[in-house]
Amino acid sequence: MSANKDEIILRGLKENNLKNIDLNLPKEKIIVFTGLSGSGKSSVVFDTLATESRRQMTLNYPHYVRNQMPKFERPQADLMQNLSPVVVVEQRQSGGNSRSTVGTYMDIHPLIRLLFSRIGEPAIGSATDFSSQSAFGGCPECSGFGEVIAPDLRKIVDEEKSLREYAVKFKPLSPSGWQGRWMMTCGLFDPDKPIKDYPEDKRRLLLYGPPEGEKVNAPFHTKHGPQPHDWDGILPRFTRLYINRDISKLKGITQDDVLAMSTRSLCPTCQGSGLNPKVLESRINGLNIAEYDHLELTDVLKELQKITDPLGESIAQQAIPHVTQLVEMGLGYLSLSRKMGTLSGGEAQRVKIARHLGSSLNNITYIFDEPSAGLHPEEVEMLLNMLHHIKAQHNSVIVIEHDVSVIKAADEIIEMGPGAGIHGGKIIYQGKLEGLENSGAATSLNEKIKINQNPRKQNEFFTINKATNNNLKNISVSLPKYTLVSVCGVSGSGKSSLLTEAFTEQYPETITVGQGSIGISNRSTLATYMGIMDDIRAIFAKETGQPAGLFSFNSVGACPVCKGKGAVMPDVAFADPVTISCEACGGTRYSDEALSYRYQGNNIVEILELTIDEALDFFRMPKIIKRVNTLKDVGLGYLTLGQTTSSLSGGEVQRLKLASHLQKEGQIYLLDEPSLGLHTKDNNKLLDVFQKLVNRGNSVIIIEHNLDFIAASDWVIEMGPGGGKEGGQIIFEGTPEAMLKARTVTAKWLRAGIGER
Repeated sequence: MSANKDEIILRGLKENNLKNIDLNLPKEKIIVFTGLSGSGKSSVVFDTLATESRRQMTLNYPHYVRNQMPKFERPQADLMQNLSPVVVVEQRQSGGNSRSTVGTYMDIHPLIRLLFSRIGEPAIGSATDFSSQSAFGGCPECSGFGEVIAPDLRKIVDEEKSLREYAVKFKPLSPSGWQGRWMMTCGLFDPDKPIKDYPEDKRRLLLYGPPEGEKVNAPFHTKHGPQPHDWDGILPRFTRLYINRDISKLKGITQDDVLAMSTRSLCPTCQGSGLNPKVLESRINGLNIAEYDHLELTDVLKELQKITDPLGESIAQQAIPHVTQLVEMGLGYLSLSRKMGTLSGGEAQRVKIARHLGSSLNNITYIFDEPSAGLHPEEVEMLLNMLHHIKAQHNSVIVIEHDVSVIKAADEIIEMGPGAGIHGGKIIYQGKLEGLENSGAATSLNEKIKINQNPRKQNEFFTINKATNNNLKNISVSLPKYTLVSVCGVSGSGKSSLLTEAFTEQYPETITVGQGSIGISNRSTLATYMGIMDDIRAIFAKETGQPAGLFSFNSVGACPVCKGKGAVMPDVAFADPVTISCEACGGTRYSDEALSYRYQGNNIVEILELTIDEALDFFRMPKIIKRVNTLKDVGLGYLTLGQTTSSLSGGEVQRLKLASHLQKEGQIYLLDEPSLGLHTKDNNKLLDVFQKLVNRGNSVIIIEHNLDFIAASDWVIEMGPGGGKEGGQIIFEGTPEAMLKARTVTAKWLRAGIGER
């Protein structure tokens, strides 16, 4: 067979739900994969194409190097030819620890430190001295973290109660532990009197300990009689034992438990920079390194271009392209010190794109996972320019996308389907844009937006007063309760600052469903995640008289050969890893004994193979029915109970997280871009979920760019007018119908969507 070298040739693809499909992908083109969430797009692009390309790339290295690299198993396919090296830009949060910032991720920080060490006045020393993580550069007060953590009296102690009534709310210091019992029996404090009724000297002694230099004996009663012990005060004790100590070595208590009882504030010594005050004395053109760090990138660019010192200029010239790349990606409002973990999905993805765009390599396949995520329609044009720029440099661009503007920019469109999960995995259409409309594919390019003509009445409101989080300009706003509210605006306009910060501070009971991944392991299934697996095992145990553990592949019921994994990975030394389905259990993970017991004619594996839709007809237990129904409500009826959470697409994961919260009512739900990963056909299913939620007496607030969701809302708030310091204001609040008459960027696109997208 003579292969065309200008095409990637894929034959007999069978990963996940793929139905033995064949594909030819032209090179140096923009190819968009679309189709319903769960239809098999990622299985082709990530699990087959990208995995095989990476696997073959590692074969070029000597064995001892390959041993240190990630190992990739050959995907299930008959033939994969003409692959080129891949660069994958996923939606997942970029790696990196809690200190990872835009500056460190983009490798700009080391250059800025070098710049200050060479031309900063007064001269300090080496580049590492300008790092908060170095011995000299770190602030002595906060060890380079920039924050001081202190116990919060109101959170730790309820002064309305007595010690015996658990006035101390922090469990290790409460009556349930020895420290609480010691406080009650040492004779210093009345255990039955509310703390507020203590004389002031006793109250101060209990909370803060004796004055400096004094000692107060508080005998500790043991079976050998009272032992002398100094009393130190609840707050000093909390600081000593739980803040100034590595609590990872303590049992039964986590860092989150300690932070829940504390307040975090900017370190007064370094003003939050984490740097030694001596380092902050060194300046370039009047700015120290901490001020550089907090400038918006557009201003960093201006500062770098101002440098005329020959040595400084050569260093600045190395940093300028990286900063320019970020500004051109529409991220000029970010700062170098912005933590990567605080970026929205769309922002994080664009930072990753910018990092790759500096490369001068070509003949590469770039793979993007929904790059329009987090982008306002106004900003999609910038993304398209970037995709065309990559293609023009003789690269191939493969994009998984639902956004109609991106689909229209493709040279070739491939739609997967026809359904999702077991109903997907086929190619429904491959070809040019013109042929898509008449192909019977789910994607339609001319859907009109439906404006909500009958918004719900507004009687009660959530209020935010004078919010100043991040770039918010001291804003006050009311959000109607028991309605569907959309908050929109360009990237960096302050949507997340308003809702995930100012709003949740005011209303901490809010249920937030964000874009973060769920704890995923290949042993976690839909049934375990939704909390019904124990009930299913209990039903089997009751029916058969066997222990419930027999029906768990993580317990007694595990196949003795593969230990409940369903597959074995033989040790093949230096060769690629190979996963072979376990012959003993046929991949079911269970022992023969576990499979010999049945409930209503089905063994445990057959029950886990039921789809959510089928499970609704099979089970009778109200709790199981209720939870399974929530999965159906969010449009996941096609998944099976035993499907591993690690095999779900991004859109499915977010709907699963939403389903796990839907068991509550009378709540405030806050969702960050719920349309992420959803095909337009799935939008209506999710909108139905929101409308039902509101009809049941819940309040639903969404951060969203998707015009279908904005148009279907009862109330819309737009932030802006720009991003960063140009944003942080409310530029519109009203009904979707009123928005059509507004002069904002979202209104412009909403008007266009009524005519034609």
